[in-house]
Amino acid sequence: MDVILLEDVKSLGKKGDLVKVSDGYARNFILPKKLGLEATPKNLNDLKLQKAAEAKRAQEILEEAQALAASIAQKSITLKIKTGEGGRTFGSVSTKEIAQALKEQLGLDIDKKKLVLAEPLRNLGTFTVPLKLHAKVTAELKVRIDGM
Repeated sequence: MDVILLEDVKSLGKKGDLVKVSDGYARNFILPKKLGLEATPKNLNDLKLQKAAEAKRAQEILEEAQALAASIAQKSITLKIKTGEGGRTFGSVSTKEIAQALKEQLGLDIDKKKLVLAEPLRNLGTFTVPLKLHAKVTAELKVRIDGM
């Protein structure tokens, strides 16, 4: 019997997969526990439409991320850090401060976990910080650090 899975089933398949199982397994386990539906022409068509809608939604999200990346590449933010004699800095700038400055200066509410910094910025100057907006989209943000 062919079954469309409604949830992930260990050692059988993932949600939305069309799998062939024995009649008894389908009748006694998959269908009663609502883990899958029988693969009738109506259910197959519903699955096809659902996958098309999900693909369209994923494409829209990707396009939004690309547009946001393009707008971020045009802009930059400025942060101030305490400095001592000879331009020596006290402390560093972390992703938390960069995310907060993005919200204040550009009005963008971006999670600090999307900022990719190998280590906090400890020097004065201009740095390029990668922003992971989507699995396929990474934006480049210019961060300028000045002394006070």
